[in-house]
Amino acid sequence: MEKYSGIDVSKWQGRIDWPLVKSDGVQFAMIRSSFGWNEGNTDLLFETNYENATKVGIPVGAYHYSYARTPAEAIKEADFCFSVIKGKTFEYPIAYDLEESNIASLGKERVSEIAKAFCERMESYGYYVCIYANKHWLDNYFTDEILGRYDIWLAQWTTKPTFEKTYGIWQKSSKGRVAGIQGYVDLDEAYKHYPSIMKYNGLNGFPKPQSGKPQKPEKKDYSAGAKIILEDSGLYTTATVTKPTRNVSGEYYIYDGKVINGRMRVTNSASRVGRKPVGDNVTGFVKKSEMG
Repeated sequence: MEKYSGIDVSKWQGRIDWPLVKSDGVQFAMIRSSFGWNEGNTDLLFETNYENATKVGIPVGAYHYSYARTPAEAIKEADFCFSVIKGKTFEYPIAYDLEESNIASLGKERVSEIAKAFCERMESYGYYVCIYANKHWLDNYFTDEILGRYDIWLAQWTTKPTFEKTYGIWQKSSKGRVAGIQGYVDLDEAYKHYPSIMKYNGLNGFPKPQSGKPQKPEKKDYSAGAKIILEDSGLYTTATVTKPTRNVSGEYYIYDGKVINGRMRVTNSASRVGRKPVGDNVTGFVKKSEMG
C-alpha cells in the first residue's frame, strides 16, 4: 500500500516555515480554511499557509470545521467554505470536520443528514469531499450510506488504527514534531494518490478533462526505463540520507526499477538506464511517492 506523509494545520500552529516543512519529508498538508458560516469565519492564516505551502510544491487540501445543527445550516457552511476556497486548486480533498459534542447529541440520523447536506453542496461546486471524525463518531454517528459514499479522514491517535471500515486518510497523532513548526502538529497518512484523482477528473479547481468525462488515474509504470515527470522533487545522493541535495523538475528515467527505502534511482537520459558503473549513470535517488 502506498503511503503519503502529511500534516494538518490552522492558525494555532502560528507562522510556518514551509521550506523547512518540505525538507522534513512532508508530502501533503490539510489546511483549515474556515469554520461555521458567518462572515469573517476564515482561518486567519489560511491564505498565508495555502500560498506558502503551494509555493514550495507541497500538495494541499482544506478543511472546514462545523457548527451546523441542521442540514440547512450545513448548506450555509458549504456556501461559506466555497466562498473562501474558490479560485484555488487543491490536490487533496475538502474535508468536513465534525467533532462538536452538541452536534453528536443530535443522533446518528441527524448527524448523517448534516454531513450529506454539506458534502452534496460542495460536490455541486466541483469538489472532492471527505469527512473528518474520530473513531467514536464514525462508529456511532454516521450511517452506512455516509461511510460508504464519502472518503473518510479517520482521527485515531494510536500506533495502529482499529476502525474497521475503509478510510483514505488517517490522522495518527496530535503531538507530532516537524521542522519549520514550533510546538506540536497533527500527523497524517494518506493511502490514495489524491493529486491524480483531482487532476484526471477535473476536481478541486483543476480543469475538466477535454472529453468531458471523468477518467481513472493512469496506473504508474515504475519499471526500468520508464519516463517520469518530476515537479520540484527532492534528489538524494543515497537511499538513506535524510536531506536532498537539491530539488529537480522535468523528464527523468527510472534506472533499474528497484525500490530501496521508499526511493528509486533515476537518470536524466534514456541511454543511461541500467548502464554501469552505477555512479556514472545515476543522477540520484527520488522518493517513489514524488514520481509523477
